[in-house]
Amino acid sequence: MNHLVAPSILAADFANLQRDIELVNNSEGDWFHFDVMDGRFVPNISFGFPLLKAVKKHATKPIDVHLMIVEPEKYIKEFAEGGAYSITVHYEVSPNLHRTVQAIKELGCKACVAINPHTTVSVLEDIVADLDMVLVMSVNPGFGAQKFIQHTYKKLADISALKAKYNPNLLIEVDGGVDNSNAHKLFNAGANVLVAGNSVFSAADPLAAISQLKHA
Repeated sequence: MNHLVAPSILAADFANLQRDIELVNNSEGDWFHFDVMDGRFVPNISFGFPLLKAVKKHATKPIDVHLMIVEPEKYIKEFAEGGAYSITVHYEVSPNLHRTVQAIKELGCKACVAINPHTTVSVLEDIVADLDMVLVMSVNPGFGAQKFIQHTYKKLADISALKAKYNPNLLIEVDGGVDNSNAHKLFNAGANVLVAGNSVFSAADPLAAISQLKHA
């Protein structure tokens, strides 16, 4: 399976957003990663439906929507209609997770579940067979430019074991502190998709930074 890179719009230059979208369009990146934060589940607020629709107008690659919000089931229809290719909800705020996953699929999107750094992989055992992707947070969600949590490698190994047992087509995504210093090790540990924000958009040459991650 080819490794995928998903540059995070959260780290883009919002004064030049169309320029940065075109940069990703013309790069070796595979997806746009679109973080939605509500100031409740995580201590920050980002963007919502209007910006997703604006990104969709210019993006030529799939948009990977990551909902870091409480009650995500209330909003998945609007994100699907706004142009999401995949929708990720957090295990920690989804008491009816199977129902939410099925609703995402019925809307024509890939269904994904994220877990925070403190959440054990074992909670995914009863849902992993129904998922298209698991997102492992390798920092505490809410802000960019955080230090990578080393225990992530152990979690990737544990999820890879669930993948082998229940869902061989599962994608495993990592988000937080990803850069060229750890990309190769993350891929070797079982990750398929790397989300990269500051390490791409703050680089002197963002296109080269994306290429290095792609070929790590």
